[in-house]
Order: sequence, then structure tokens, then C-alpha cells
Amino acid sequence: MDCDSIQMAIAEENQSTERKECGRRGRKPGRKTSSEKVDVKAKLERSRQSARECRARKKLRYQYLEELVADREKAVIALRAELERLMQWDKQLEENASPNDIDQMLKEIGILKQETSS
Repeated sequence: MDCDSIQMAIAEENQSTERKECGRRGRKPGRKTSSEKVDVKAKLERSRQSARECRARKKLRYQYLEELVADREKAVIALRAELERLMQWDKQLEENASPNDIDQMLKEIGILKQETSS
């Protein structure tokens, strides 16, 4: 057993010295072949293309959001106008408006249908 443990220790020493000598695993920086240089150019071009596409998507997203905001603002303005109109009608009703005025307001709202004379 002593012989086995000695052999394992020697093997571990050899592995540790090999790792210390070569440092990190993988490719060494600065040693590029011509095919790798072409790959770098292709990689840069893919990166540029990806950036262009990203900017285009971002522009479309902002346009969509701006249109959405504009539509919501129009809806808010329309709802405020309707609210103001309804508040005026409520005020007129509280002031005991004549029945003819009430009928006219209801026609404007669309509750009463306008009668056609025959």
C-alpha cells in the first residue's frame, strides 16, 4: 500500500506541475490563425447586424407606445367632454328645467328616440 500511495503522490505532483506551467486551459491570446481572423470579421458583422435589428425593434416599440399614449389621451379628452356635458345637464335638472329641455337632453344622449311626424 505504501508503494501505491507513493505512486499516487508522484502522479499528483506531475499533474500539479503541468497545470502550473500551462496556466489556464483553452486558446492562448494573440495566437490567431487566418481562419480565426475571418471568424472575427464575421462575428463583428453579425454583432453590427444584431445591433441594427435591436435599434429597429426599439424604434418600432417606441412608435407603438407613442400611438397608444396618443389614443388614450384622445379617449381621456372625449370622456372629460362627456362628463362636462353630463354635469351641465345635471345642473339644469336640479334647477327644474322645463320638460321640453329634458326631452331635448335625453334625445341628445340617445335615450329617447326622436319622433317623426307623419
